[in-house]
Amino acid sequence: MGHFADAVLCVHVAIAAFAVAGQAAIIAGGLAGQLWVRDFQFRAAHLALIVFIAVQTALGQLCPLTALEQFLRQRAGQTSYAETFTQHWLQPVIFFDAPWWTFAALHSLAAIVVLGSWLMFPPSWPRQVSRS
Repeated sequence: MGHFADAVLCVHVAIAAFAVAGQAAIIAGGLAGQLWVRDFQFRAAHLALIVFIAVQTALGQLCPLTALEQFLRQRAGQTSYAETFTQHWLQPVIFFDAPWWTFAALHSLAAIVVLGSWLMFPPSWPRQVSRS
């Protein structure tokens, strides 16, 4: 079970990296005139992820991946952590000690930035395939 928990953690880190690096890439690519940042599927997936994170944090819920990792670690007899993924794994990296509401505010701000980038660098909507 511990290996499964580690795998969930790796997936969680990859998703967090997609959320952060994806937004940085959208802004940088948009400012540079890169067309790939307007890819609808990429942008829709990114937006859905950020909105999900902001809503679940605002509701005071743990991320499902955090809950799954904690469950798997407990089943494996390993110690678990009680705080959020962000608080546990990223706090030591950036030395950021803050109450829960701060993370909710930051996640909400991230959602606003993502929504704003939809206005600044709107995605190209998928084209209808003609059936002739």
